[in-house]
Amino acid sequence: MKIIAVIPARYASTRFPAKLMQDLGGKTVIIRTYEAAVNTQLFDEVFVVTDSDLIFDEIVAQGGKAIRSVKEHESGSDRIAEAVENLDVDIVVNVQGDEPFIDRDSLAKVIDVFRNDPDGKVDLASLMREIKDENDIDNPNNVKVVVDQNGMALYFSRSVIPYPREKNVGVRYFQHIGIYAFRKQALIDFYHLPMKSLEASEKL
Repeated sequence: MKIIAVIPARYASTRFPAKLMQDLGGKTVIIRTYEAAVNTQLFDEVFVVTDSDLIFDEIVAQGGKAIRSVKEHESGSDRIAEAVENLDVDIVVNVQGDEPFIDRDSLAKVIDVFRNDPDGKVDLASLMREIKDENDIDNPNNVKVVVDQNGMALYFSRSVIPYPREKNVGVRYFQHIGIYAFRKQALIDFYHLPMKSLEASEKL
């Protein structure tokens, strides 16, 4: 099973333009993130995929592997799908470009989902963590997820889900952690599907 990490990297971030090219202890954020992904030793290869000549040149100049996006994309997953469509890989892990302090254990957990799925029933795996602070629960920048008893995701939202109509009923809240691992074909299928209203509304 060939497992790669792909780091989608936009230069024109809406909240913090040029964030990935900022200095972090003598190296840019994107180089720190790339090196952190490589240093986990979990991946057969690590790539940065970007629409920016500046980021592309930065990665290549430091001896890294970069792929230039050809098209404009609505999401990092779309950008990654374009990049890997013609690569011979099995599992593609989306590592966020602004995560220089990568948690190796979390990445290992999401990869293990596929290692422990010999029948190939799982197409996509991600992570979540319980949150209890009301500010974290209310914050629309923290994506919440509801799962069934088997850990299968039912719905993701920036809103508070489930809604606490009654207090003290033991509801637990989970924040989605933005690490995605796809079987390649599932990622390509997602890429070619049209964006529907729920995805467009939540921007998730």
